[in-house]
Amino acid sequence: MTNNENIMKQLVINIAQQNLTLYKQKKVVAQYAVSTAKNGIGSQQDSGCTPLGKHVIAEKIGSSAPSNAVFIGRVATGEIYDEAFGALHPERDWILSRILWLSGLEEGANKGSNSQGGCDTYQRYIYIHGTPDSEPMGVPLSHGCVRMRNQNIIELFEQVDKGTPVAIINDVHDIDDVSDI
Repeated sequence: MTNNENIMKQLVINIAQQNLTLYKQKKVVAQYAVSTAKNGIGSQQDSGCTPLGKHVIAEKIGSSAPSNAVFIGRVATGEIYDEAFGALHPERDWILSRILWLSGLEEGANKGSNSQGGCDTYQRYIYIHGTPDSEPMGVPLSHGCVRMRNQNIIELFEQVDKGTPVAIINDVHDIDDVSDI
């Protein structure tokens, strides 16, 4: 995918509505329910919050992994999640199927650091990733990442590439036009 094609595609994650919308040439291509941070909005290191602002997909991980493949430290473990396996490891924060690793573009807001310390989305390991199908969508429950159904993250993964712009907004009223992303 060329940079020009990346510019034509954009993701908008709406915290208030708990959804992710894929746009192509300013038209809605797909929309998915998501789950953002239980701790709310924020960009500080160790906050457990989802950062706002302009981002890009920095890395795509798991292109050949099966659905429900388990990732730890961005590496597939060879394990496949199911309910029984999940019950054996209740302490894990499940990262499944695919990972879209985000990088912030706004210095001091979601990139680098600010007066409170580190606020770097990439260094905080903020992803869009799959989660167990038993986890609710449309409800903020993550540790900062954007969780999606496995089927949905696999579908989205195939439609975007490194460099695709991602805007994380609090509400749809935060942008006047998709081109503001």
